[in-house]
Amino acid sequence: MEDQNMRLVQHFEELRKRIIITLVVFLLSLVLAFIYVQDFYYVLVKDLPFKLALLGPSDILLVYLMIASVVAITATIPVAAHQAWLYVRPALTPKERRVTIAYIPGLFILFILGISFGYFILFPLVLNFLMSLSNDMFTTFFTTEKYFQFLLHMTLPFGVLFEIPVVIMFLTSLGIINPYRLQKNRKYAYFLLFFVSILITPPDFLSDILVVIPLLLLYESSISLSKFVYKRQQRTKEEKNEVYESV
Repeated sequence: MEDQNMRLVQHFEELRKRIIITLVVFLLSLVLAFIYVQDFYYVLVKDLPFKLALLGPSDILLVYLMIASVVAITATIPVAAHQAWLYVRPALTPKERRVTIAYIPGLFILFILGISFGYFILFPLVLNFLMSLSNDMFTTFFTTEKYFQFLLHMTLPFGVLFEIPVVIMFLTSLGIINPYRLQKNRKYAYFLLFFVSILITPPDFLSDILVVIPLLLLYESSISLSKFVYKRQQRTKEEKNEVYESV
């Protein structure tokens, strides 16, 4: 009983250590990003056909915090993934360690791709569609805070959602899930993805469709990648069994 309590305490201490390291990296990245936040701001607004307005002196500070936070999150993702890998590493075999650590760059790349998809593809489509609804009947007036809140809603969630395939592959390699379970629960996953698409987009049907289609494709690609990992694991187990039987 004492040994179990000691191991439990060690696990909590290790987890606390990994969380603290991740938070420190995030805070340092946030400070560094805030130092150069004006450069990021000018890049984001330089091609806008309209001027952004401020309703109060604190609005621009809030916008700067938004931008710096996104940059800090992006910079922290590889570190957070590596710390998570270090936490579970003692429970992995040497081969599993080599395989799972390869997922860390994938998490970062897919996060960037998700944000890029939201910023370069989805955001302009939705913004142009919503502006076209006014049909010159209204005066366009964008506040800086509202504009960047809308921009974040169209980009940041996709940075997270685009990581689904890598997370699914990682969990499959650890034996936590398998592709057949994902297929069995497909209808529940579709319902959840529809709900997420409605939650993160403006209240119009076109935006929901533009968001849910790539989410469904991501889920289906996750199943295919999970099958690839699962079948490779099964072949490895069969080869080991054949070796044992021959001995």
